Amino acid sequence: MTVVVAPVAAESFPAIGTTATVVVTDRDALPLAVSLLRSDLDDLDRACSRFRPDSEVRTAERAGGRAVRVGGTLAAHLDAALRAAQLTDGLVDPTVGTCMIALGYDRDFAELTDSDAAVAAVPAPGWWRIGWDPTARTLVVPGDMRLDLGSTAKALAADLAADRIADHTGCGVLVGLGGDIAVAGPPPPDAWRVHVTDDHAAHGPGPIVAITSGGLATSGTTRRRWRRGDLECHHVVDPRTGLPAHRGWRTVTAAAGNCVDANIAATAALLLGPTAPAWLDQAGLPARLVTDDGTVRTIGSWPAEPAPTEPGHRR
Repeated sequence: MTVVVAPVAAESFPAIGTTATVVVTDRDALPLAVSLLRSDLDDLDRACSRFRPDSEVRTAERAGGRAVRVGGTLAAHLDAALRAAQLTDGLVDPTVGTCMIALGYDRDFAELTDSDAAVAAVPAPGWWRIGWDPTARTLVVPGDMRLDLGSTAKALAADLAADRIADHTGCGVLVGLGGDIAVAGPPPPDAWRVHVTDDHAAHGPGPIVAITSGGLATSGTTRRRWRRGDLECHHVVDPRTGLPAHRGWRTVTAAAGNCVDANIAATAALLLGPTAPAWLDQAGLPARLVTDDGTVRTIGSWPAEPAPTEPGHRR
């Protein structure tokens, strides 16, 4: 997804393996907004990164099944990840970190290379085996388990950062982390306009939607791809099989009351395959689904695709 910037101030920078963008309705607020977002993303990386040996989540994994007390940032992300697993009956499962390592995704994606070595995919150990006490903020990770909070972490970080920036500046703010977008504060007069495409880093075909609150999230299989032996891999893994999802959709974009809920819905829909439209419709979430051959299906109040010469639509 790409933000279609109106006459407001914006800045983008690389962070947590993606592109971070902050847009504000008051140009004078931009330096503070950027500083707050950078600080939040630094905290996220120290708490949740599975590629930093000194991150809190990696420290808990090395504890050999002993309880480890964690900080507030990791606690918030564990709450979100386990809530996602409950809401989706385990389709969005933070224990897919174990699967990712089996597929060779054991380092920052920028350092990942294709390999002729075959892999033996393993199902996720199961989110219910995580020992999490939110009151004491203690975490127990079984010895055979590796966590990956990526299915919810970027989206929750976007929500939290947008709210914090709006509170500090009093202006409208949009935070985008890759395909995850959250807005807070008073929106621009014409709303926040977002160009929805298969690739958040490119200007491809797709509608322009307008939002005034909540969030949008896109989950897809077109980016972060690599090869292991004869297996074409991507980063959306089915926890039931440990294999990359191949369920007929190449991207799903969903809108919800916040970015993390939109992201949960989009990721679950990718894994549900043919039953995803009915599931999204029952949940009352507007969505755009794109099949492997490029056919677009829209759910609920999501706008129809514009004709090639037709201006974007508003939601």
